[in-house]
Amino acid sequence: MKEIMIGNAAVARGLYEAGCGVVSSYPGTPSTEITEFASEYNEIYCEWAPNEKVAMEVAFGASLGGKRSACAMKHVGLNVAADPLFTMSYTGVNGGLVICVADDPGMHSSQNEQDSRHYAIASKIPMVEPADSAESLEFTKKAFEISEKYDTPVLLRMCTRIAHSQSIVETSERVEAPQKEYEKNIGKYVMMPGNAKKRHPFVEERTELLRKEISESDIFNRVEMGGTDMGIITSGASYQYVKEIFGDSVSVLKIGMVHPLPVDKIKDFASKVKRLVVIEELDGIIETHCRNNGIEVEGKELFTNIGEYSQKTIAEVLGMEKKESISPDTALPVRPPVMCAGCPHRGMFYTLSQNKVTVSGDIGCYTLGAQLPLGAIDTTLCMGASISGLHGFNKAMGEKGEKKSVAVIGDSTFMHSGMTGLVNIAYNASNSTVIILDNSITGMTGHQQNPTTGYTIKGDPASKIDLESFCRAIGINRVRVVDPYNLLECDKVLKEELAAEEPSVIISRRPCVLLKYVKPKKPVKVDIDKCKGCKKCMKLGCPAISIHNKKADIDATLCVGCGVCEQLCAFDAIEGEE
Repeated sequence: MKEIMIGNAAVARGLYEAGCGVVSSYPGTPSTEITEFASEYNEIYCEWAPNEKVAMEVAFGASLGGKRSACAMKHVGLNVAADPLFTMSYTGVNGGLVICVADDPGMHSSQNEQDSRHYAIASKIPMVEPADSAESLEFTKKAFEISEKYDTPVLLRMCTRIAHSQSIVETSERVEAPQKEYEKNIGKYVMMPGNAKKRHPFVEERTELLRKEISESDIFNRVEMGGTDMGIITSGASYQYVKEIFGDSVSVLKIGMVHPLPVDKIKDFASKVKRLVVIEELDGIIETHCRNNGIEVEGKELFTNIGEYSQKTIAEVLGMEKKESISPDTALPVRPPVMCAGCPHRGMFYTLSQNKVTVSGDIGCYTLGAQLPLGAIDTTLCMGASISGLHGFNKAMGEKGEKKSVAVIGDSTFMHSGMTGLVNIAYNASNSTVIILDNSITGMTGHQQNPTTGYTIKGDPASKIDLESFCRAIGINRVRVVDPYNLLECDKVLKEELAAEEPSVIISRRPCVLLKYVKPKKPVKVDIDKCKGCKKCMKLGCPAISIHNKKADIDATLCVGCGVCEQLCAFDAIEGEE
């Protein structure tokens, strides 16, 4: 049966058809939908884990128990999971284990632009990379076969364009993989130094076997001969751009297994073309491999290692004409990212901005608090770093920092990797104030459940972490809860906690306005006669508020009646529901 699927849905279908039994993941764009789609198949147990390290360890445990398993994450999530990744290379697997990692060239939704192929090389784990939805399904199934045949986890590398673009796939029925017997094997699974030393030679032998038997075959890496004036070696999304530009006018070596890379196949391909060019987004992995094996290629001297490629950029570099895509006659308005109208984080960020507090930020919707006019965040590094960073900042700054700095972190991010930072504050005693922005969901990745929401990935009731009790249990005595829609309350509590002589936590609690169960109030209105055009309401950065004819104007289609702007107007010109 043929269907149109986005790449992530095709990966999920591949997990299903391959007989995968367990999937554990942490949401992260552009990987999130893999697990969401997989959860629609009742034959697969799916869960959201607190973070990527936990997810990978769960998948390993399921593999150890004999079931085919998988986990999914974005590229920066693989950083979090790197510890188990490298050792799993040594232990190998029992049931097949596939690790889906989605890179984000162009940083559409990420804080950096790393290339996950480096992890495959460093951990010595095979990595396959599909170039469309059909390959996303097929490569997922083949990855399980490779995993079990060669006793290894397998990395499946997606990227934003393949993960979220649609193409035709041909589906088939699920083939149940028999659950393998678990057999105790201390030498294989207990990685103390003596055992690990014995497993390392196995890893090296496995890599060479894979290079000879798989990468040199046509299963993943195929030659498409066309014109011989130029040959192009490419993979993933870049392959699609190359084919659209050149068709059959050039010869192409399409790389589907990006680690280990072939040697003889590349040398044979190079001998058949006059000019050899490598086109790969981000780092020159394939290019470096070619040069290391004495193959002359052109690569990063032509193409950048920054950002995404496109048909247009590739065509221009190689001197080809590429027809411009159809564009509207008038320029589209710029739409910078902004917190939604009625976002519960806005009131707290306004309070922080007004108090001129140094804010150690974190990853999530609330990162947008750095945008003007709020400009309320000073630093954002990675998941969970806000709390640890605040502790270090205050240890360096002393009372000067402690009385004028806070960390902000979302409820999901707190569960991901913020908890340990708060434990560090309690244990090593910096007088730090942490604000947990509890919007009752994992917001930025599209409203996934987490351990604080009380529901599983399927919406079933689950245990719910009580943030107040948790903070007290780890040694934080001062825990306050505020409503971020109440500016006076936020200001009062913030000042009190900054003045306190011990660590404290403020929980800013109100659910995301986009949640289905959150019912908006009627939009507020502006009394034009009362409005003085002072623009104080504009300091909130709310997209529902603008200035027309020197007066405030509120877009009723955006406003959810949160009432925060009412509290700022000194002239009572903004009126809402009682």
